[in-house]
Amino acid sequence: MASRAAAVPKQPRGGLEHKNGQAEGRPRRVLRDIGNLATTVHPVEGKPQNHISRPITRNFVAQLQANNPQALEKKNKKPLAEVINGGAAGGVSKVVARKAAAQKKAHDQQQKPKKVIVISPDEELKSEEEKPIVSARKSGKGSSRKTLTSILTARSKDESRVHDYIDTQPEINSKMRSILIDWLTDVHRKFELMPESLYLTINIVDRYLSMKTVPRRELQLVGISSMLIACKYEEIWAPEVNDFIKISDNAYDRGDILLMEKAILGRLEWYLTVPTPYVFLVRYIKASVPFDPEMENMVFFLAELGMVHYSTIILYCPSMIAASAVYASRCILNKHPFWTETLKQHTGYSENQLGECVKLLVGFQTEAAETKLRAVYRKFSSPDRGSVALFPPAKSLLAAAVLS
Repeated sequence: MASRAAAVPKQPRGGLEHKNGQAEGRPRRVLRDIGNLATTVHPVEGKPQNHISRPITRNFVAQLQANNPQALEKKNKKPLAEVINGGAAGGVSKVVARKAAAQKKAHDQQQKPKKVIVISPDEELKSEEEKPIVSARKSGKGSSRKTLTSILTARSKDESRVHDYIDTQPEINSKMRSILIDWLTDVHRKFELMPESLYLTINIVDRYLSMKTVPRRELQLVGISSMLIACKYEEIWAPEVNDFIKISDNAYDRGDILLMEKAILGRLEWYLTVPTPYVFLVRYIKASVPFDPEMENMVFFLAELGMVHYSTIILYCPSMIAASAVYASRCILNKHPFWTETLKQHTGYSENQLGECVKLLVGFQTEAAETKLRAVYRKFSSPDRGSVALFPPAKSLLAAAVLS
């Protein structure tokens, strides 16, 4: 080792440019900086201090330890990085520190019990570790039950509820709004879109109108732009802008639709994940067992009738509209009992709570065949929808027989 050190010419401290000296009689190429070079080492007792510039390898460290056993015995418990000076020592110490921190973190994670929160539809949280979390979020009652239905219902009552806005629109009234929704229902059916797209379209229209004053000439533009947004959100293959231009008889050009789309998204702050009545309809229909396609069509018929009318979305939240449609449908189709404990548990509503909304929906059904707004009536009069619009309404509900 001494002969090797003597063969290496002395370099300035920290110098990397002059490394092309001769070693052991053989020419050496310049070793460029690769980030793991040591510039100096601790002097060995009784020997002159040499400056060595070479990569720090395991063999090299072993040679240093072998040539200085006294220092090794004194500092046996010290980390390897303390044997070496310079930049490489800092790098080794950082690596050792990172490994120690990683091992400690892994050990802590193994010791700490994991908490897994699983939101399962209408099932109680069974884990004992989950109950304090649920209890902390509840505001009063001692039950630890927290279902997806209750979460959606709370959001439908608080976040996506549209306030009464028609008086703030100087050029638009509730009748114009109903005409627009009726026309959008026909467009939705012609494009053969998913039902989610229709409910989200109506929600976007109402929320935007509640935030922005819209001239009468732009009301249809708001409608088609809202449906364009809803289709991009819900559909796999959304209609193109040109399709909406044609369906509106070229009343607006491409630039108009894109500008309105941008204005709507900006006003709504891109908040499109909302609990529309469709979310609750699907869940409540499942709770109304056994499954019956006729029952399903009737529920959607009454719900869409209600969505056309301004009074429905202003007076009632989406979850109550859906529950009332299920109750009214069971009465129309003579499904006994009209309201079961299962439905009460899943919807959170009793018969008395649904009374007024049920009467409103049945009243719309009674007038559906005679009104000028017939898009929903035509849609559910077709055989592919079970012709449920042709069923006689449950007039007993109009007499408030449901109210006790």
